[in-house]
Amino acid sequence: MPPTEPTRRLHWLLWGLVMWSGLLFGRLVWLQVFRHDELLAAAENQQQKVVELPAMRGAILDRTGQPLAMSLEADSVVVDPQKVKDLPQAARLLGAALGLNPSQLLEQMKTSKARGRHFMWVARKLDPEVAKRVRELKFTGLEFHPEMRRFYPGGSLAAHLLGATGIVHADDVVERGNAGVELSFERELGGKAGEARLSMDSRQNSYDSVVLREPIPGADLTLTIDPTLQYRAERELEAAVRASGAKNGSVVALDPYTGDVLAMANYPSFDPNLKPQPGMAALEVRQNLAVSKTFEPGSVFKVITLAAALENTTLTPQTMIDCGNGKINLFGRVIHDHDSYSALTMAGVLAHSSNIGAIRIAMATGERNFYEYQKRFGFGAKTGIPLPGESGGILWPIEKWTKSSIGSLAMGHELGVTAIQLALAGVAVANGGMKVKPRLVISRQRKGQEPETVPQAPPVRILKPETAVQMRQMMEGVVLEGTGRKAVLQGYTSGGKTGSAQIYDPSSGVYTHTYNASFLGFAPVGNPRVVIAVTLYGTTGGSAGFGGARAAPVFREVAMGALRMLDVPKDLPDRNPRVVSAAINESDLPDAGANEAPLLMAGADLSNAFNADALTLPSYSAPGSAHGSDAVRPRVVSSVTRPPADGGTPVLAGDSSVGQRPFFNEVQPSSDATKSGSSGSMPDFRGMTLRAVYEKSAAMGLNVEAYGSGLARSQDPLPGAALQPRAAVKVQFGR
Repeated sequence: MPPTEPTRRLHWLLWGLVMWSGLLFGRLVWLQVFRHDELLAAAENQQQKVVELPAMRGAILDRTGQPLAMSLEADSVVVDPQKVKDLPQAARLLGAALGLNPSQLLEQMKTSKARGRHFMWVARKLDPEVAKRVRELKFTGLEFHPEMRRFYPGGSLAAHLLGATGIVHADDVVERGNAGVELSFERELGGKAGEARLSMDSRQNSYDSVVLREPIPGADLTLTIDPTLQYRAERELEAAVRASGAKNGSVVALDPYTGDVLAMANYPSFDPNLKPQPGMAALEVRQNLAVSKTFEPGSVFKVITLAAALENTTLTPQTMIDCGNGKINLFGRVIHDHDSYSALTMAGVLAHSSNIGAIRIAMATGERNFYEYQKRFGFGAKTGIPLPGESGGILWPIEKWTKSSIGSLAMGHELGVTAIQLALAGVAVANGGMKVKPRLVISRQRKGQEPETVPQAPPVRILKPETAVQMRQMMEGVVLEGTGRKAVLQGYTSGGKTGSAQIYDPSSGVYTHTYNASFLGFAPVGNPRVVIAVTLYGTTGGSAGFGGARAAPVFREVAMGALRMLDVPKDLPDRNPRVVSAAINESDLPDAGANEAPLLMAGADLSNAFNADALTLPSYSAPGSAHGSDAVRPRVVSSVTRPPADGGTPVLAGDSSVGQRPFFNEVQPSSDATKSGSSGSMPDFRGMTLRAVYEKSAAMGLNVEAYGSGLARSQDPLPGAALQPRAAVKVQFGR
């Protein structure tokens, strides 16, 4: 029986149902089997989110264990634009509480809402007072998220050294170091971020979280910086910059044996707690001048000139150097000295900063030897201090020198150095001839672990020990009777060298009336415990802006603070009997800059001064004081080794017949007055025991003030001085 029409329709319906079921089944197989992983990931992406868990940033501590930089929890404000009912009102309230522009904030919120976003940063890492004001608003869609905020308890203290943190890249969520130690040690301080998985509802609100990887906190770093000395260095530097009219300045204090950076100050400074202002001026303020600014050192470089000569010639500190009455013709280039010295001892050349004498000494040394010692001291290369932006300075190879370049280099010109390079050169003299690498970090410590000491690089010998001792003796003479008399310390011996380099203006091709005023010094002389380099960039006021007048007093104040901080025993009474003067007051001292002349007078045409291919310098005459080399100086006895006292005749630099003269061009009393011990002149107590001094002084009716123990080493007044009624004599004893 053929199927009826209803039966056929039913069959077609059944076949349709079968085909439809097959399609559904195939689709389900396709989705559940072949696209299972893809769809599961898509679902998880909608329902779950993996977020980064920031690691706690490590603290930066000073050498006493006190924090210089630390991380504290702070509130950050976010809004969910989808939940905010009245966007204009919310923008006005938040703008008033946070000091933001309400119109800009409203536009940001509208944009986020239009894109369907449920999260928008408004302000991050608020101060507690600001966060409290925002919490009082209490409108729907306002949320707070805790974050870690970098805090610097000392404000601007050591700011250039520490650096700062901030958002380095646009896609960063966590702030990272952007300068100083914060940048150099980002890997150690930043730690390693963790991960967490958040479960989200249909409105993208999290209701559950699972930590996938715990964050690893950053390590705490202990620096070599002493906070008290750092503060003192910054205070004295600021006062000197303001008083001298300088543009900026820097101070570096080092331990001469370990290379530890005890202080590194720059002025002007900044507060890393505050957001930097836009513009180049704000960036310049944050520049660490001590490691990045290159300058011509001037006469302070004569330390390297004389050290090279001591090791490569027969010259000694007592050798007389022909100073040509203040004039020399160097391969057609006429150079005038600041004073018309006919001859000085090698020590006197350094003490009185004779340019002609330094040129004679450099020429006796020779170009190759002189250049080799400049490299030995580290000039022209980075020191390796772990700070960003370090400059290696400028040191031209011999092939690019002109005939007269050796004369310029002898006086500290035609090269560029940094303050840290200058300080390390002083370290090599102070520690006995060893070149050390500067150290900034003492140790690092991760949470729950023992501190790990940062190893020191082994020192390298660059000078003979006897050369270093001789240089220390001569640098002590600079302080006691030369251009560095404002660096005399109370209760301590000290040595150093001044420098006053006129600043070259490349636009006009002349040297200006502004100076780089420097002082490189150490104390005590017998066993130096601190080396300090002071540089003021752009001083004014003529000789009042020289290194002896401006930089030496900064050294004095910082050195006194360092010696107290290090608890160094005094090696002199508070009133120094080795300096013959009524009192050691700055007002009584002659202008320490008077003998320290810069390279050139303003107006000299030096358009090719830094032309590596052809460097030609014109004749010039340097300014200076009017007094000559015949002026009577105080008699000085070195605290390192007592010099010989036999006489000699002047010789030219490089002459093999070395004339022996009293050390530091001493003014010797007549032998009759010294030895007679007559009632009319002061007897010579040197070399006597304390008992012998008292017996002889009692017989002559003298009052004795004794300091120290052992044998008499120096006295005030000097032997041979005229006796006054009931005269008093100060005698320093030593072993």
